[in-house]
Amino acid sequence: MTALTLLMPGTPMLFQGQEFAASSPFLFFADHNPELAPRVRKGRAKYLAQFPSIALPAMQAQLADPSKPETFERCKLDVAERQRHAEVYALHRDLIRLRREDTVLRAPKRGSYDGAVLGPESFALRWFGGEGDRLLLVNLGRDQRLDPAPEPLLAPPEEMRWLLYWSSEDPRYGGFGALHPETEQGWRLPGQAAVLLVAGSAEDEQAAGPASRAGPRVVWDPYVP
Repeated sequence: MTALTLLMPGTPMLFQGQEFAASSPFLFFADHNPELAPRVRKGRAKYLAQFPSIALPAMQAQLADPSKPETFERCKLDVAERQRHAEVYALHRDLIRLRREDTVLRAPKRGSYDGAVLGPESFALRWFGGEGDRLLLVNLGRDQRLDPAPEPLLAPPEEMRWLLYWSSEDPRYGGFGALHPETEQGWRLPGQAAVLLVAGSAEDEQAAGPASRAGPRVVWDPYVP
């Protein structure tokens, strides 16, 4: 979902600390005068009571007091989690940079992209660009094989082939290795993962190396300026 959020057409939005899996909650807090504070607390509890689970007395007792300083303090971000959750942080950082630097993904025009469902929990999103098409495969379920793969969006442009551009399975994100999803036995979509492909020529593939189709090396490297 992170890859889809940050690469899909439209302006992506991240909630505070989402980019490094912040553990701090985002509670309702307010700095009102002593006379108004109890009313705000009571009104907040009454509003949340519309949700059956929070309406339970045990849950009502767990609601944080909006006027207490410690409620606000609990919501402060711990930036040290950028290091503790380095893999999540790297994933978001690299995707944001990829979106910013890739001319096709950066400013897609209306009608220059299309999508298709590949399975109950998988789908494809394709961008058509003058500098080479992009194909994002997202699988929210288990490993999936497509053999045959009749979806037209999976076909590369004429005299082109798909090269591995980016994968959430890269070890730097805690993945198990970025493999090209198209194999001699058909397409294989890794479970709980996203893979981005770029259309290239045989010369592009040779320049990228054999790993662009069968190994862990990706064409786009976020560590190369």
